[in-house]
Amino acid sequence: MMRQVHRRLNKNVFVLVAMAFFAIVSLVVTPKSYKGRSSWFGVTSTRGVSSESQLRFNNISGHTGFTSKSVLKRDNEKGDVNLERIEAGLATARELIREATTLNQTSPLEDADYVPNGDIYRNAYAFHRSYLLMESLFRTFVYEEGEPPIFHNGPCKNIYSMEGLFLSFMETDTKFRTSDPEEAHVYFLPFSVVMIIEYLFHPVIRDKAVLQRTVVDYVRVISNKYPFWNRSLGADHVMLSCHDWGPRATWYVRQLYFVAIRVLCNANTSEHFNPKKDASFPEINLVTGEITGLIGGLPPSKRSVLAFFAGRMHGRIRPLLFQHWKEKDENLLVYEKLPKNASYQDMLKQSKYCICPSGHEVASPRIVEAIYAECVPVLISQHYVLPFSDVLDWESFSIQVSVSEIPQLKEILMRIPEEKYRRMQERVKQVQMHFVVNNPPKRYDVFHMIIHSIWLRRLNVRIYS
Repeated sequence: MMRQVHRRLNKNVFVLVAMAFFAIVSLVVTPKSYKGRSSWFGVTSTRGVSSESQLRFNNISGHTGFTSKSVLKRDNEKGDVNLERIEAGLATARELIREATTLNQTSPLEDADYVPNGDIYRNAYAFHRSYLLMESLFRTFVYEEGEPPIFHNGPCKNIYSMEGLFLSFMETDTKFRTSDPEEAHVYFLPFSVVMIIEYLFHPVIRDKAVLQRTVVDYVRVISNKYPFWNRSLGADHVMLSCHDWGPRATWYVRQLYFVAIRVLCNANTSEHFNPKKDASFPEINLVTGEITGLIGGLPPSKRSVLAFFAGRMHGRIRPLLFQHWKEKDENLLVYEKLPKNASYQDMLKQSKYCICPSGHEVASPRIVEAIYAECVPVLISQHYVLPFSDVLDWESFSIQVSVSEIPQLKEILMRIPEEKYRRMQERVKQVQMHFVVNNPPKRYDVFHMIIHSIWLRRLNVRIYS
């Protein structure tokens, strides 16, 4: 393991640093209106990050070790030319995507596998244009520093499976990964928060500073060895975590928290998740590591249950759900513990609506479970940025219920006309492909949708040499 470093953070200094930093760096996206809906594709303004400000920020932040003298003494001529080439390519991509958002396009783009269309998308044509540009242009450099199991490794089963699967896919990816950092658009930090907690967090001592020591030291290593972190102040660097403590792990490095691209299941805006630079991705509970038996369900005419939920009581929302509906209605089935003769998967597949309340954190694996079972998700959450919501129009295939409406939940669902329900259920089946885990990954699946979310965030920033 790398040398462990522990620093206390002064909250007041942290706030002042953040304010000073945002005076230096601003990542701005102005969404355009598309048929009354906000679209991330309408990039109308981006402000760049200048590497000239790196010394100023590093001195303010107190992380003086993050700027290596050897890096500063290097000849940057080649790097400047490469960076200008990369930014020129991204500028062209921005213009093409912006153009796609304004065209009344009747002729779809050619694609041998799939042509996005329909109401599940905010702008199907713009998404397709962006996706094809991503496939042809986007490259990621994965830092090779660090050793398993903390780095380059993660869980591929159970509730945090997507963290490990993404790490695994990136390790073996041949399409988006590049071995030449000068060709990269983003730089991936391959640490697993789940593995840090599993191997370094003592269950008795419960010292959360293990996150600080590990993450701070790792950023120190890569920023001293490579010029890229200091060049962009971390704006083109990516971390990914599905653990509840994923956001906390980034807190200890100012640039990682406020500037870098954080891809999180726990996409909670009340905890400083910033959708302009951070990306939400789905929590998928793969008990066996496979999706075998999870996909599909009964046709609408044979779904005899109005709505279903089963799960433990925790967080702020579920106690209210249980208070009003736990085992109180024969059509709206809410259980804290499923009856012995009932199968959880079967209940999903025979229900019209699947209730998906947040628990301890905003994300819930029940959303993807519902989509897999072709059951219309009923989302009950607060401050949650839904996965891929810059591309997908969640209102077209899910029901969103506020916490205050929980007492009227059955009434809300009963008021939905059968025709509308069937349209939504068809859209759930259509959107399913974007949440499916394939090994190896396939175009438009969940891995590629995560990559696309990162691609969009990289388009939101310009880096100047």
